[in-house]
Amino acid sequence: MATVELRFSALPEHVRTARLVAAAVARRAGVDEAVLDEVRLAVGEACSRAVGLHQNGGITAPVKVSLIEEEKQFSIEVGDEAPHAVPGDLAPGSGANAEAEAEEDEMGLAVISGLVDDVEVSAGEHGGLIRMTWPSALPPAAPLP
Repeated sequence: MATVELRFSALPEHVRTARLVAAAVARRAGVDEAVLDEVRLAVGEACSRAVGLHQNGGITAPVKVSLIEEEKQFSIEVGDEAPHAVPGDLAPGSGANAEAEAEEDEMGLAVISGLVDDVEVSAGEHGGLIRMTWPSALPPAAPLP
């Protein structure tokens, strides 16, 4: 199992870099060319979501992306360090802004779910993780010298 890890400051301009790296590693891992656009879009959405959560929460920690090659699948994990409330559990007096942010968050997750068949989302008070998995047609590439 080969893993590439990427960490970037929670700034929107770094999302494009994460998308490009994800597509390159997915291609090398044997993900079908026809699916690479979905990989790029899903990673862009997940990273944009994490950047927004960090910026809204004033979190200075980097966004974490892990690209994992396994024998017959390729996975991408996008992690944030923003505390997550249980859906529908808004604090009293949190107002329309919190509701709008929760709605935007749900919309981002819906877009990702529409792009990726195998998605796992976990979230808690110490951050969240989105794991997206695609089948790979080729065995993992040999390590570079």
